[in-house]
Amino acid sequence: MTSRQHPVLVVAAALVDDLDRPTRLLSARRSKPLSLAGRWEFPGGKVDAGETPTQALHREISEELGITITLGGEVPGPRDGGWSITHGYVMRLWAATVEAGEPQPLVEHDELTWLPAGAWLSVPWLDPDVPIVEALVERASGPAGLR
Repeated sequence: MTSRQHPVLVVAAALVDDLDRPTRLLSARRSKPLSLAGRWEFPGGKVDAGETPTQALHREISEELGITITLGGEVPGPRDGGWSITHGYVMRLWAATVEAGEPQPLVEHDELTWLPAGAWLSVPWLDPDVPIVEALVERASGPAGLR
């Protein structure tokens, strides 16, 4: 048995208004824990045992925002396709659009805001999310958008 543990997998959605030509990105302001309160992040959460990452993402978005989503492409990170977010945690992120419902800050967030194109970095994102937002900005302006 090895002492090295696998990182905890977290999934999140970059909710946009359009996968081909996104002009708005949803950001969620944390209300807890106190050390993260007031900072902005992508909605999502941990993958439970027996779930695939996409199943977990649909569940988490339903629980956190009260909506159903349509997934676009995954935005791969530099760590085997994932993004290191804190010690022991790796996040996988997909672009998505709202399929049904109106996003509401139901769990762990006290505010949601749709950031317009050109201002996606205008809120104080959690530090590990900044390079993800930068990758989204670059990818969104490409020919395939966020599909």
